Amino acid sequence: MSKKVVLAGGSGFLGASLADYLDAKGYEVVILTRGSAKVNGNITYLQWDGESLGEWAQEIDGSYAVVNFTGKSVNCIYTKKNREEIISSRIQSVKVLIEAIEQSQQPPQAFVQAGSLAIFGDTQDLCDEKSPIGTGFSVDVCKLWEEEFFKDDLHTTRQVLLRIGFALGKDGGALEPLKKLVSLNLGGTVGSGKQYISWLHIDDLNQMFLTAIENESYSGIYNATGPTPVTNKEFMSTLRKVMGKGWTPPAPSPFVWLGAYLFLQTEPSLALTGRNCIPKKLEESGFNFQYTNLEIALKDLV
Repeated sequence: MSKKVVLAGGSGFLGASLADYLDAKGYEVVILTRGSAKVNGNITYLQWDGESLGEWAQEIDGSYAVVNFTGKSVNCIYTKKNREEIISSRIQSVKVLIEAIEQSQQPPQAFVQAGSLAIFGDTQDLCDEKSPIGTGFSVDVCKLWEEEFFKDDLHTTRQVLLRIGFALGKDGGALEPLKKLVSLNLGGTVGSGKQYISWLHIDDLNQMFLTAIENESYSGIYNATGPTPVTNKEFMSTLRKVMGKGWTPPAPSPFVWLGAYLFLQTEPSLALTGRNCIPKKLEESGFNFQYTNLEIALKDLV
C-alpha cells in the first residue's frame, strides 16, 4: 500500500509540480483545493476552504505527511484588503491543519510548511538560517506565519519549514513573466540590478520537499534555495543569453513602479528588492543539488 501525502493548497504551480513528483515516486497524493473535487490520474482533489474543518480532515488521519502551500498570492497590489487576505490565508490554513493533525488517531509523521525567504527583507548581505530578519510588510507576514506554524509542539509529527527562494520551472511560476519580457526585447536589468535573486531549479525544490518528508533528522527551518545566488543584472543577462537575445535597455526604477501598478497590477517592490540567501542547513545535512549553475538550469527550462 502506497504512503499518502496531503498537499494543502497544492493546485498552484509549486504544489502541482510536487504532486507529479511524488506520484512518480509511488506516493498516493491528495490535493486540498478551493476548486472542484475530482480525480486526475493518480491524484485526488478534495474541496476545502483553508480555514475550517470538514470531511477533508479524514485524509490527514493515517497520512504519511502533510505539505502546506496555502496562501493568497503576493503577486498583487498591496491594498488594505489584499494585505489582510495575504496574512489571514496563511495563518488560518496553518491553524486548521494543526487542528486536523491533533485530532487524528494516526497523525502524519511530518508536517512541511512552504515559507519564504522574504523574511530577510531587502538585503545584499549574505543570509543563512541564523541571519537577522528584515523589515517591511513581507517580513511581518513571514514572521507571523512562522510563529503560527511553530506555536504548538505536535509531539509525534515533525515540523519542517522551507523558506523558498526564486523557484525556476517550466510553464509557470516566477520564470514565466521574465521569459515574456525577454521575448519582447524588454528583458533588461530591473532597477539598479544590484538586488539579489536567490534562485533554485524546481527539481531541486521537489527533492527538498521529499527529503523533508522522508528524512527523520529534518526539523525546524531551512533556506530552500540554491547555493549560488546572483544579482538581477546577472540573472537577466544569463536569461537573454540562453534565449538568444542581445543587450536590452535597463528598466529604471520609476518605470518599474509605473509598469507594475498600471499594467501588471502588482507590487513593484517584488521586482526591485531581493535577498542574498544560501541553504546552509541543507548543505550541512549533505543535500545534493542537481543545479548550481544558472545558465545550465535555464537551458534545461527554457
